[in-house]
Amino acid sequence: MKKVKNISLIILVLALLIIGSSSIVVTNENEYSLIRQFGKVDHVVSSAGVTFKIPFVQSVDKLPKEILLYDLSSSDVITSDKKTMICDSYILWQINDPLKFAQTLNSSISNAESRLDTIVYNSTKNIISSTTQNDVISGRDGELAAAIMKNIGNTTEQYGIELLSFETKQLDLPSDNKAAVYERMISERENISATYTAEGSSEAQKIRNTTDKEVNVLLSEANKNAEILIAEGEAEYMKNKWKHVMGTDPYYNRNLSLKNGYYKLP
Repeated sequence: MKKVKNISLIILVLALLIIGSSSIVVTNENEYSLIRQFGKVDHVVSSAGVTFKIPFVQSVDKLPKEILLYDLSSSDVITSDKKTMICDSYILWQINDPLKFAQTLNSSISNAESRLDTIVYNSTKNIISSTTQNDVISGRDGELAAAIMKNIGNTTEQYGIELLSFETKQLDLPSDNKAAVYERMISERENISATYTAEGSSEAQKIRNTTDKEVNVLLSEANKNAEILIAEGEAEYMKNKWKHVMGTDPYYNRNLSLKNGYYKLP
């Protein structure tokens, strides 16, 4: 009898341990705990620590809280000037509403990645299809990524997801026409450079011509004024020298006649 009681006690203790352990929920810093009851989410545990659930009635699912990286498949996109480019990119995303995530995506990371793939690809295609190839290439330093993020907007919020970043690993031309396109771009840049050089040379020549003309006018004016001063000085000198003669006969020397505007030696 005593042996039966001991066995019953051991069974009871084991049962209590099983029930107790199945009621404990441990939530780590990097995860959410979703407590389900009869298949539906009853509540979400977001804070790290130990909580409890009803054994055999409630179950627990885990969802990651940390930032996740999803590497999108490379795809062909067409620019507004009908040029094909290869886009290889990745995104950083995070679950910010675990309840909505569970309800819309069945708590599935793969379902989430599939939705994100579609959303990001469509946005990338829309932005690049309205942008020329040259602008796409020049926008690889961040402008294109910012435009795509803006185009996506808050689309992912309906799934309880926050899209943190979109980055391109490769945004380039197909290998079969890359060399031809680069040569054309180099030729265009050289033509632009030659045009600017020619325009600059033309403007420089205009400035030189204008400056030379102004210098010639100034020199001519200075020579004229110098000749006038020299003539006036000579006339004044001769007047003083021949004053006594001119006083009696102003036609004594025609070069000294008062009828002339300048006075020069013969």
